[in-house]
Amino acid sequence: MLLLIVFITGVGGFHFFSGYSWVDAFYMTVITITTVGYGEVMPLNPMEKIFVSLLIISSIFIVGYAISVITEYILSKNIGILRQKKVQKKLESMHDHIIVCGFGRNGKQAVQKLLAYKKPFVIIERDEEVIDRFSDENMLFILGNAIEDETLMKAGIEKASTLICATPNDADNLFIVLSARQMNKKLKIISRASEETSYKKLKLGGADNVIMPDKIGGDHMALLVVVPDLVEFLDNLTVSGQHDSINVEQIPFEKMCPHGKEQAIKELDVRKKTGCSIIGYISPTGEYIVNPEPSLILEKNSKLILIGRPEQIESLKKEYGV
Repeated sequence: MLLLIVFITGVGGFHFFSGYSWVDAFYMTVITITTVGYGEVMPLNPMEKIFVSLLIISSIFIVGYAISVITEYILSKNIGILRQKKVQKKLESMHDHIIVCGFGRNGKQAVQKLLAYKKPFVIIERDEEVIDRFSDENMLFILGNAIEDETLMKAGIEKASTLICATPNDADNLFIVLSARQMNKKLKIISRASEETSYKKLKLGGADNVIMPDKIGGDHMALLVVVPDLVEFLDNLTVSGQHDSINVEQIPFEKMCPHGKEQAIKELDVRKKTGCSIIGYISPTGEYIVNPEPSLILEKNSKLILIGRPEQIESLKKEYGV
């Protein structure tokens, strides 16, 4: 609009005060306001002057657009490089963190839980648009393909405690599991699977746990038909980190027996102290015992699972410093 006003004003001024034709006035206005201001190599007729004027005006917009595109490209690359450097700097100080491969539907759900539990994690994602969309939400992203060893190394695979393979492709998940297991023997690997045939392959490849979201969803819907009240009751239980209203908590041996002395469950007297009930025991070898006997001796590196009302869980946390 401003350019149009200048054109109209300039053309009118040149035409009124100098007696030029409107073509001459327009031509002189264009070469003046665009700072071209060149002397003519040869005299131009009116049509040539109009052509040169239009060429100058169109060139301004074309060059301006080109500069904006190039500038945007350079800035986006620099921002991406700076962001990756920032992530790498943070990863240098991280250990026992969690690596999430893929930020699709399952990856997002996993990340939400990790945020709720305040667990350190980094996400490997190959879609730069996804990273640009979510990078401002206090989440660390690494741009790359998780099937590449170099990308896993950037994510700190050697220092990580857990790897979550949440890509939608079973073949990619299998490749990631195989690579990760070779790079870190102690790593806990949890993988997603879509097909039944992929389950055994992922387990053989080194995955500790293989989750099939479709199967879990189908089983859950079927149970809502068979035992709806029981399933709804279990769905209403909240575990640590999910809510302010917690009903289920897991406590390690070190918290229950701070002096390192192995004791029987009845000696702890948890029910009297906090009101919570012990519903499960996880042995150091990973064996699960539901509703353990009061005479059961807690071993080092074992864990207890307790249930109670939110206020009882809070009392439990205060009692054992969780």
